[in-house]
Amino acid sequence: MRHVAGTSVLAATCLTLAACSGGDGKSDPQPSPRTALRFGQAAETAGAGGKGTAEITPETVVYVGRAAGGTPERGLFAVVTFQAGNRAERSVTTPAALGAFRWRTPDGKTVKAGNSEGAGRIDPDGFNDGGGKPVVRANTHQVNTVAFDITSTEKGGTLVYVDGEGVAFRWQVPSTNSGPTANALMAALK
Repeated sequence: MRHVAGTSVLAATCLTLAACSGGDGKSDPQPSPRTALRFGQAAETAGAGGKGTAEITPETVVYVGRAAGGTPERGLFAVVTFQAGNRAERSVTTPAALGAFRWRTPDGKTVKAGNSEGAGRIDPDGFNDGGGKPVVRANTHQVNTVAFDITSTEKGGTLVYVDGEGVAFRWQVPSTNSGPTANALMAALK
């Protein structure tokens, strides 16, 4: 009986792996489904390549029709600050600057951070540059920003962060300017 159960598990694993492959020998990992976290709630995430652990906490969102980086192509920039923390004794590299952040709109579309020329150039004074510095030194926290070019009907979406192991973490984003540094971020974007 043990042999039959082991064979069934092996067969199911092979079918699962085959379903994740695009047939070209490259895997296409799909983020695992998770319940959306509260905006401001921390998530323990894997670093780039699955090495190390970084705590990612989105804290503030502001919506602006213009920023020092330019004018949005779709009508509105959604700028999110997030803390990247590392409690380990060694630095960890996050995939934040490699497209780990996405904005899922209320109608189900997904856009990547920096999805327009203006969103990619947003660099508010007093905050680390857009996309986040990928290396978080040992025993530190740093505040970074990511920006999305969206329409006004896409406010209040879901922020998605795909970590270094392909696991997706989701936060429901408020549809109005919110968070502890909203006023400072608004001033820095002018």
